[in-house]
Amino acid sequence: MKNHPLSPEQIEKVLTEAELLHSPNEIQVAYDRIATAITETLIKNIPRYGSPLILAVPIGGIFPAAEIISRLRFPLEVDYIHATRYQGGTTGKALTFLARPIIPLENRTVIVIDDILDEGITLAAILDFCRDNGAREVLTAVLAEKQHNRKPTIQHADFTGLSVEDRYVFGCGMDYKSHLRNEQGIYAVKGL
Repeated sequence: MKNHPLSPEQIEKVLTEAELLHSPNEIQVAYDRIATAITETLIKNIPRYGSPLILAVPIGGIFPAAEIISRLRFPLEVDYIHATRYQGGTTGKALTFLARPIIPLENRTVIVIDDILDEGITLAAILDFCRDNGAREVLTAVLAEKQHNRKPTIQHADFTGLSVEDRYVFGCGMDYKSHLRNEQGIYAVKGL
């Protein structure tokens, strides 16, 4: 797929016309809430099972993963798994694994962190990969979860920061045609 870059003017127009759904302050509170919930869930099992493995899902999941991981105060390891359906576009296509974790998953508690749970197809494939590679327990954490009924596999993440409308959103790792991931709030694209 050939990705046609947007001009600075096009990017600015999308940002200017977008609707702010969640402010930067709301995002920070959501990260705190996710980290607290993960800690409360896992801390009792660490002595028995050892430190969990956090898997960030690039590209978008790197943003919430960094925020959440920095709030966790227990032993853990970090790796990543890169699977995508979008490849810079606005609609999903066939799933492609671009990278698999280097750290073995066998007999581990794994927490997969991504930016958003939309239809859940990519996340479900990642969870299957983790289980097929021997993970004892696989949990999911997402900053945002879209409100719709088109989720054929995963209905909800184990840890969710915020809900968003069923619109095309960007910011906090989520992109608009590979741009605007670095916006500190979550925005909805006008007309999408």
